[in-house]
Amino acid sequence: MMIRRRAAVHLRAALARQAAVALIGPRQVGKTTLALEIAKSRPALYLDLESPGDRAKLADPELFLSAHEDKLVILDEIHRLPELFASLRGLIDRGRRGGRRTGRFLVLGSAAIDLMRQSGESLAGRIEFVELGTLDALEIGPSRSARDRLWLRGGFPDSFLARGEADSVRWRQSFIRTYLERDVAQFGPRIPAQTLERLWTMLAHNQGGLLNASRLASGLAISAPTVARYADLLVDLLLVRRLPPFHSNVGKRMVKSPKVYVRDSGLVHALLGLRDADELAGHPVVGPSWEGFVVESLLAVAPDRGMRGFYRTVAGAEIDLVLDLGGRAGRWAIEIKRSLAPRIERGLVHALSDLQPMRSFVVYPGDDRYPLGDGIEAIGLREMAEALASL
Repeated sequence: MMIRRRAAVHLRAALARQAAVALIGPRQVGKTTLALEIAKSRPALYLDLESPGDRAKLADPELFLSAHEDKLVILDEIHRLPELFASLRGLIDRGRRGGRRTGRFLVLGSAAIDLMRQSGESLAGRIEFVELGTLDALEIGPSRSARDRLWLRGGFPDSFLARGEADSVRWRQSFIRTYLERDVAQFGPRIPAQTLERLWTMLAHNQGGLLNASRLASGLAISAPTVARYADLLVDLLLVRRLPPFHSNVGKRMVKSPKVYVRDSGLVHALLGLRDADELAGHPVVGPSWEGFVVESLLAVAPDRGMRGFYRTVAGAEIDLVLDLGGRAGRWAIEIKRSLAPRIERGLVHALSDLQPMRSFVVYPGDDRYPLGDGIEAIGLREMAEALASL
C-alpha cells in the first residue's frame, strides 16, 4: 500500500475548510487508499456505492446519514448515486446550524466534469475539489533511474511498483481493457469500445500534437463532432489533457487549437505496444512522450492558480508550457528538451521576446542546473518540480 503523503496534506486541509470535499482522479490511482488513511485519524464511516449492500443502506439517505453526523462519511464511487447530492445539501445545512461546518463528507469520483456538474447543482459553496493524479516526480526516489522508471511505466501505483517490466505492461493493458469494456459505459453514452480504443491510440501516436478533430474523424470513419464528444469523455475521465493555447496581447497570429496529451506516459507506451526502454528509445513518440511526462509532472505540483497553457504563433515562436503564477512569482516559461545538451532555438527566443516572462527554463533529462544565456536556465525535472511546489 502506497500512501500519497503530499496529497494527504492537501486533502486534510480541504476537509478543515469545507463541509464536503470531492477527491477526483482516474481509477486505480489510490483514491480509496488515501481516503481510508484519512479515516484513521478521526471517526469515519466508509460506504462503497458499488456494493449493493452499501447502496441499500442509503435507501433513505437522510435518515441513515443523520445517525452518523458525528463522523466523516466517505462515499466511494459517488457516480453510482448522483441523486445523493440533494440529500447531502440538507444534511450539510442542518449541520452548519448545529455548529458542524467542516469535514462532513468526502466523496470519491472518477469523472471530473460530470462530478463537478452534479455536485455543483446541489452543493454550490459547500464543496471543494481535490484532484489526485498519478505519481509525480516528487513522490518517487530522487535518482535518475527512478525517474526513468516513472516515465516508462507511468504513475499508476500498481504499474510503477510492479515486479518487472512484463508485469507492469500487463497491468496497463488490463487497465485499458477494463476502462474500455466496463468503465466508459458508466459515464457516457454507449460508445463502441473498439472505436474509443482506436481514438485513444491515435491520440497516443499524436502525443502533444494539436487537436485536429477532422483528421482524427477521417481515420475513424466517424464525424468530427463525434470525435470531439469521445475526446471530451477521455478528458472527463482524467485520462487525456487538453492544454489550451496561451493568449497574450502581443499582436501576433496565434495557434488556436489546444494540444492534446494522454496524461499518463505509461498508458501512452502501452497503447503503442512499447514494452521496455529500448523499444521506447527507438520509437518516434519518444520525444513527445518525454514532453508529456514533464508537462504532467509539473502541472501536478504547480500552484493551482492563474493560466496554464502553451504558446505558439503561426510564424513558429513556441514555448511548451507557460504558467501565470501571479504575485511576485509572475509568469514562467518552460521549454522541454530530451537532449542532455539542450540548445536555445530561434522559436524559443522569439516567444520569450513576445511574452517577457519573469523566469525562463529548459527542462532536460540531466541533473545539473546551469545558465544557457539570455536569462534562460537548464534544469532537471525534479528540481523544476521542487521550485514550483515551493511557491
